[in-house]
Parts: sequence; structure tokens; C-alpha cells
Amino acid sequence: MFVKKAAVVGGGTMGGEIAQAIAAADIPVVVKDIDQKFVDAALGKARAVTQGQLGGQVKKERITQEQADARLAEVMGNITGTTSYAEFSDVDFVIEAVPEKMEIKQAVFREIDAATPGHAILSSNTSSLSITEMGEATLRADKVCGFHFFYPASIMPLVEVIVGEDTSQETATAAYNFAQAIKKQPIVCGEVPGFVVNRILMATMGEIWRAQEENGLSLKAIDAAMAEAKVAPMGPFFLTDLLGLDTVFHVAEHLNRSYGDSFYVHAGLRGLVGEGKLGMKSGGEGFFKDGEQTIPGDAEPDAQELIDMFTSRALIEACLLVEEGVSSVRDIDVGMMTGAGLDPRKGLLPPFWKADVEGLGQMLEKMERLEEKYGDRFAPPVTLKRLVAQGRLGIATGQGFYAYPQPDEGEQAEKVLLETRGDVAIAWLANAPMNAVHPQVIKDLKTVWEKVKADEGVHAMVIASTVPIVFSAGADIKAFTQMNPETEGRELLDSAHALFREFETEDVATIAAVNAIAFGGGCEMAMACDFRIAGEAAVFGQPEIKLGIIPGFGGTQRLPRLVGENKALEMNLVGDAILSEEALEIGLVNRVVPDHELFEAALMWAEKLADQAPIALGQVKQVSHKGEIDAGIEAEKGGFVAAFSSEDAKEGIGAFLGKRTPKWSGK
Repeated sequence: MFVKKAAVVGGGTMGGEIAQAIAAADIPVVVKDIDQKFVDAALGKARAVTQGQLGGQVKKERITQEQADARLAEVMGNITGTTSYAEFSDVDFVIEAVPEKMEIKQAVFREIDAATPGHAILSSNTSSLSITEMGEATLRADKVCGFHFFYPASIMPLVEVIVGEDTSQETATAAYNFAQAIKKQPIVCGEVPGFVVNRILMATMGEIWRAQEENGLSLKAIDAAMAEAKVAPMGPFFLTDLLGLDTVFHVAEHLNRSYGDSFYVHAGLRGLVGEGKLGMKSGGEGFFKDGEQTIPGDAEPDAQELIDMFTSRALIEACLLVEEGVSSVRDIDVGMMTGAGLDPRKGLLPPFWKADVEGLGQMLEKMERLEEKYGDRFAPPVTLKRLVAQGRLGIATGQGFYAYPQPDEGEQAEKVLLETRGDVAIAWLANAPMNAVHPQVIKDLKTVWEKVKADEGVHAMVIASTVPIVFSAGADIKAFTQMNPETEGRELLDSAHALFREFETEDVATIAAVNAIAFGGGCEMAMACDFRIAGEAAVFGQPEIKLGIIPGFGGTQRLPRLVGENKALEMNLVGDAILSEEALEIGLVNRVVPDHELFEAALMWAEKLADQAPIALGQVKQVSHKGEIDAGIEAEKGGFVAAFSSEDAKEGIGAFLGKRTPKWSGK
């Protein structure tokens, strides 16, 4: 399902910001509300956001004021404001953003169900309400999903794609790709109160709220301690003022009703909301006014105790989300990074990554102490206890919730590290942050491969990522643009293809452990391996067509052999991503396992294959699906060079690097 036109139902600030994000991606969007003043407010917000973004580029001298004015006109020209459904007859994707009351949302869903084409996806920007119940108000429950932005939508990159009981896989995938199309970072999760980010945030903030009220603690001191410890980008009370006390209170009460007293609601928060003191959105008065706190409390907090409570509850709720099948380890961490501001570049780590750094044994001990002191809400989750029992204690042991390299002693390549465990080798991709397939990566992977082949004791190799949240995002486009496609580019293609063919023909079994994004060259690298084991959060795609080029590392040849000609043609010509569940269904991957079990599963496969007779293994690999792949690869090389040399490729790559929409000329 493709989105050529979208709609937002519900104007005002949030509706305007959502519409702006869509329009800025050059997708026409309709904003509808029952009152023209709300429509006008949405249009005004979209204009203000766009002006601010373009003004920043002018200030940095990336564009001129004239270019900014022209772009502003383009973006605003993509937005249509209305008070009727007349513009909805050709809409492909609707985002409902009306008040958080189920009866209102169901009424809106009945209306948009009648006003839109049967193929259109109907989504809700709800922060906590049931997607399934909304879908029941329509005749297309399979095409209803959550599409939850975070405030402010113009800045926050996260979109939670929420799957209800009736939501189809096709709908979830289409929503995921639409989020990417509007330059947002999607994660996929199931339907529970609070979904992923709000559930974890409310669990952690509730502990701080409870401690503050029970002990009369200073709000300013708490915020300072939490910010200094880098467990959050800012203190919980200042954050509440920033987000809006009414918004936070609504979510907190909903989770308290859903989960009980383990989700605490601050009495002072309830009082401030009742008085209309909502923080930044009501003139600045909330928990603070003019820098001073507005509710009682002056005692100094035990900073370490609060930090232990905060980080423990974050990890507990994150583990429970995994154990309940709501989301995956990687998606939860990405959600907290992009929706809660936990930026590793600033020393702020999401729950699972942070636990691996601190040590899972220490986290378990901390929880056991807190459980004894405060009760069941700090009971250690099964997943954590299981990993500790296995000796998977985090970075120090090479494996916790994620896997980490423990390279062999001696000289190592720069972008790919070699680790040997008995008769299994691990080639660790180490080109942070996105493991782009740079020419040096190919060179270093070849160096590692030659060592593996030369080691008579090694019979299997796993390709894994040192970056917990990405396998490989594809080719390094900037590096490719600096090459002469006829000479250096051709040499790189020849080298990469020769290496990847050896993965398929030599008597060393190869397994790709795909933990997350595997796009373009990353997907092609994985396809060249004998087997692909994917984590639940793995995402695959061949997006080269969107840059005006074609796959260059075997995507036109190996993909049809794995998934069939029709599906391969679709993936290569459309360029959209597919999620792990579909990748398994079509045969692109051999197994899908929980994220935190991926590396262990890949090692088990490698150990099994390493035990097989080497000569027989090599012969099976060489004769299996014997055909014209080498001739096909030669044809692909020629096609890649031709496409890469075109004006369209220059435009597509320039648009990608310049973060704009390409304009094709067919030359």
C-alpha cells in the first residue's frame, strides 16, 4: 500500500505539526476539523514550524532567503485546510488526532471509514487508547493501526506504529514505510496501555513522584540529581512542565487504572491540573513558576536511591514489554532514544543498552535490594534472571541483552573485527554509527575472510554488528560519489562480488546475524551468506531505486533466488522496507528469534554447521541452485555502472544527501 495523499483529522498545534511533517516530505495532506479556527491554528502552526526550520538553514548559509521563501510556499502548498470530508475521497492514509476520549475517536473513525477509499489506512495518534476498539467502529479493522507521534511532532523523530488485534501485517508494514517517508523513526509495538515509551516513562516518573510526596523532597534537587546522573535528558518535574501537566496527568491516570498502584499518580500534579496550571502551555506555571517550585518539599533527596529506583523500574518495564510480546529489545531501546531523548552520544543510554554497560549482575542485585525494601514493583523480571544465570552479564562478558565483540589478540582490521570461538569465527562489522558499506569495509571484510579460510580449525563464520541498533544501513553514498564509476567503482564492485561469491562457494559456512536495519548493501551482504538469522526488530530493504540507481552487490540476482522473481522485482522496484515477519514468510531469512537471543541462535547454527564434513559442505554449497548467477552478476555490474553514471543518479544521490525529494529527468 502506497501513500500519495494523507489526511489529519484534528487541527490545533499537534495536528498542524503532524501535517507539516507530511507536507515537508512533499506529500499532499488535508487537515480537517469541525471549526475553522482550529483549522487555521493548524495551518498557522505548520507555517511557523516551516519558517523556523528554513530560517535555521538560512542562518547557517545552507540556503538563501529566496530559496527559503520558495520552499515555504511549496510546503504550505501541500497542505489543504477544511471543515468537511470532501477532500478525503482520494486519501491513502488518515491520522486521527482528536481528544483522548474513546467515544469521540470511535465517532471520528466511523466518519472517516465512510469518507475514504476502501484501501486507505486509518490510524490514530492516541498516546494510550485501544486501537482494536477504534477499529471496531469501522468496516476495515484490518486497516486500522496506531500512529503515535511525540510532542513536539516537528522535532521528535519517533512514531510508534501500534498493531491492534485485527491489524494486518500489510497495514503495519505500510505504516512503517510511511513513517520513514516523512523522515520519522518508526518502531512497531503491540496494544497495551501506554504502549512502549509512555509506559516506561510513567513507571520511572511514578517512582520519583512517590518518593517526593512521601518524603517531602525538593523538586529542584531531584531534577538536578537526575540530570547530573544522566539517566534522563532533564529532571522529571521540569519535563512535565515542558510536556504539559494535563497531558502527563491523563496518561498517568490511565496507566494507574490499567496497572494499579505500581504506576503512581502525583497528588500535587492532580491539584495543579485542576487549577489550570499546565506548565509551558499555560504561561509557564506548573511544578515551577519563575524557577521556583510551586508545591511543598524542601528535604534533600538520596540521589543514588532515586537513580537506582528510576533505572530499575525502566529496565523492569522494558523487560515486561518483551516478555508480554509487546515489542522487541531493539525497538524498545530505539523508542526510548528517539521518544524520550536518551541519546548515547550525550551519555544517555536506553534501558537495555544501559543495563549491559552497568552489568546485568549489578542490576539484578539492585532490584533484589529494592524489592526487599519497597515491594513487588521492583521484582526482577524473568528475562534478567535468566541472562544472569547464563553468565550473560553485559559488555564485560561479550553478551547481555546485546552481543559485543571480544576480538582476537593481535593486529585487527579497522572496520571489521575478527573473533574466534573454537571452530567458529565472528566477523564484527565495526563502521559506526550505521555500519555503512564503505570501500574500507569490503577491504577489511576480505582481510578477515582470508584469515578465516586459512585457519584449518575454523569451519563457520558469523557476520554480526558491533552496533546494537543496526546491522548495516547500506552503501556509503558519500564515498561512492567520490569514485570514478568506470574505474574505482568497477574495481570495488569486482572486489565485493568476488568476496560475496566466496561466501557462497567456499567450504566455510556463513551466517548473517541480522539484528536490525539491513538495507541496500547490508541486505545484499546478508543475502550472500548461506543462512540469515534475524532478530524480531530486523528490517530489510533494497531502496537503491529511490536514489536513481540499482542494487550493485547482488540484489538483482540473489534476491530472486531467495524470494522468487515477482517478490524480488517488487522489492527492487518499489524500494520499501519489509519487517522480519514478512522476511521469514517469503524466504529471505531462515529464522526469526527474539532480539536478545539472536547472537546465541546464530552461534548455535554456526557450531552445528562447523561440525559437518567440510568437503561435503563445500560441495553442497557449490552445486546447490547451480545456474547462471555469475552471468547475472556481470549484467548487474554493467547495469549499476550505467545507472550510477546517469543524471538521475546524480539527482537522486544529491537529494538524499541534501535531505530533499528528487526530481527525475530520465537522463
